[in-house]
Amino acid sequence: MGDPGPTSAAALRILVTEAEFDLAAEAERLETGPETGAVVTFLGRVRDVVSEDGGGLRHMEIEHYPGMTERALEAIAREAADRWPLAGVTVIHRYGHLAPGDRIMMVATSSRHREAAFEAAAFLMDYLKSRAPFWKKEVTADGEAWVAAVEKDEDALGRWR
Repeated sequence: MGDPGPTSAAALRILVTEAEFDLAAEAERLETGPETGAVVTFLGRVRDVVSEDGGGLRHMEIEHYPGMTERALEAIAREAADRWPLAGVTVIHRYGHLAPGDRIMMVATSSRHREAAFEAAAFLMDYLKSRAPFWKKEVTADGEAWVAAVEKDEDALGRWR
């Protein structure tokens, strides 16, 4: 018997937090049983940037509106679960004061087959990068600057329309 096709019965886990998270424990949550053939994870970290004087990123400040942010992330996760036959979706995004190298976010998907898990994870990353309501400020030796939207992130959405 083949896959039943996309369904929104996937278990969703959405977490917006200041706290660090355990990547391995979060991935293990998606190993729901022998029917889970694939778990795909993506971990995003705060990367260093080089300022005009050669100094690096001191830290990043991430802000969000509680309630609104979780609803937006859940809507993106539900759309992924409607498009692919997923058993589970996890989206975790941190806010607050983050240093270079800190974990900033993770996306994980589980499914019977790897193709659905990989495609759904890529879809989530593309939509989270351009649609998740977070505001990021980089603090360097040169001062502070809000991170602007990047055109290539918007362009990446085209493959999912």
